[in-house]
Amino acid sequence: MTISSVVFDIGNVLIYWDRRNLYRKLIPDTAEMDAFLADVCNIAWHEPQDAGASCAEATATLKARFPEHGVLIDAFYDRFGEMLGGQVPGMEQIVMGLKARNIPVYGLSNWPAEMFRHAEAYTIMSHFDGVVVSGREKVKKPDRRLFQVLFERYDIPPERTLFVDDVADNVATGISLGMTGHLFHDAARLRAVLKGYHLLA
Repeated sequence: MTISSVVFDIGNVLIYWDRRNLYRKLIPDTAEMDAFLADVCNIAWHEPQDAGASCAEATATLKARFPEHGVLIDAFYDRFGEMLGGQVPGMEQIVMGLKARNIPVYGLSNWPAEMFRHAEAYTIMSHFDGVVVSGREKVKKPDRRLFQVLFERYDIPPERTLFVDDVADNVATGISLGMTGHLFHDAARLRAVLKGYHLLA
């Protein structure tokens, strides 16, 4: 089957995201920082915001549970942009190379709606033909419904689409829907895959 479009995850595929990029500035002791991120501002608390929950309400609820950490909890969404660590090396060149060959490129990202402006500030995002953000749709990967939003909104045939994500469960959902999947590790390995599908020279 010929691949005619490519769908990219954004966090840690196109743009680095790591809570520690912010919190190592705020909690100098590494063990203390790791404990805070495991017990207070953890991924389980953050994930509902990826699925459309209010960042402000989530912050208020967590501060009520951990009032002694109020300033640090506020920082999570107030300084969310500082969690981003720049573009993943080589990925903008890949995206631009696909565009130069008239291959449509799309984004499919788990990201709080209110925070997506931080991703949009990066130049790599200006090359995309469309992006679906979980926080805006109120459903997140690996739920099949988010993929269906992408297919329908941009008239994307899954059987002619390569999906690139760094999370195995997300890739598995894409494959189950007929997409060709690639579990992302780095730009060099992805470039080799794209050459194999004759999407890059």
